Amino acid sequence: AGGGHAVRAADKPIVGIIIKTSTNPFFVKMKEGAAEAAAKLGFELRTFAGKADGDTDAQIAAVESLIAAGARGILISPSDSRAIVPALEEARAKGILVIALDTPLDPPSAADATFATDNFEAGRLIGQWAAKTLGKDAAQAKIALLDLNVNQISVDVARDQGFLSGFGVDIANPAAIGDEGDKRIVGHDVTLG
Repeated sequence: AGGGHAVRAADKPIVGIIIKTSTNPFFVKMKEGAAEAAAKLGFELRTFAGKADGDTDAQIAAVESLIAAGARGILISPSDSRAIVPALEEARAKGILVIALDTPLDPPSAADATFATDNFEAGRLIGQWAAKTLGKDAAQAKIALLDLNVNQISVDVARDQGFLSGFGVDIANPAAIGDEGDKRIVGHDVTLG
């Protein structure tokens, strides 16, 4: 009722950010950055996170909540690159902009844009560094891989396969974890982040 310049919270466009967890420092910083940008741009930011890595149900519920709220955009770091796609397709059908962060969707066309590291290349560079650091001992190395979750999400597969490739391991199927026959690989274990 003042001069008409004040914007009520209800008049601000709603944007949501959905991260994997609220305990991983990487995602905490991502959420903080989104909050700063939303404040500068005049958006109402709604934040959501799974209870643990791989909590796709919580992410689907977050997408549904944002659709119901009339959000204009969704930023998401998907826990499962494939399982979240139907919910995001519904959001896009309602005109909501969807941007994947850190982890590409499968298929990538399920997002309007993706901002992510080339995780295969990052893994390959780390594998090359490890092999070079070990030198001649790399031929007898024991490789244990700590994977994110059983869903083999794209970021996890790419980093795993990139590392092995860079280390000099013949990767069987670059789209799958654990099918290599190299005797130096002593196992994979799921960490849940």
